[in-house]
Amino acid sequence: MRTTVSQRGQTVIPAALRRRYGLREGDRIDWIDTGSGLKVIPVPADPISALKGSGQGEGLLERLLDERARDRARE
Repeated sequence: MRTTVSQRGQTVIPAALRRRYGLREGDRIDWIDTGSGLKVIPVPADPISALKGSGQGEGLLERLLDERARDRARE
């Protein structure tokens, strides 16, 4: 999809993408300069709730407990 930047530096997010990512008027997006291009990332209204459960299945508890055991062994 392609859009045009206006004289004021504005552009339009295509309707298909707004629907796909649930973007509505007043929602925020981040523009990230990767050095070789731009990434546009929707920012959820409640980022904490949006991240809830995102680490599930990563074995984070086991990794934390292993790290703590190593710390205790070094003391």
